[in-house]
Amino acid sequence: MTRPRIEEIVREVLGAEGNGPAGYSAAREWGVTTQVPSSFHVAALWTAEPIEGATQYSRSNRERASLNAKEIALLELMRAPEVYVEAGWKTLASKVRDALVDGEINEGRLRVAVAGERNIAVRENFDRLVSDLAVA
Repeated sequence: MTRPRIEEIVREVLGAEGNGPAGYSAAREWGVTTQVPSSFHVAALWTAEPIEGATQYSRSNRERASLNAKEIALLELMRAPEVYVEAGWKTLASKVRDALVDGEINEGRLRVAVAGERNIAVRENFDRLVSDLAVA
């Protein structure tokens, strides 16, 4: 029997709601980096005891509980896209557009969650992203 993927272990320990990839793990989820983090980075509403192979970040926005992992990964990318999105902003916007069309993410849920983010960069970058999507 093989060991479960770290993402599955994290989901089992932290639960399915309100957590998703962060940092380069989020960028890999969206396919906008070639970087491979040394551990799986996860943003969660609460952290647990250390999980081998995972780096946990606590986020206090309770609205994240309604988001799926891909949506949380997008919020995490909005914290510092200039760091994590090596494929470029246009590539990220294109991938977000495709995910919206395919129903993988929901703009309404994201807007509600973004409004609850304390990090100003998340709100500003999300507004920029939505604006760019409206133009295209």
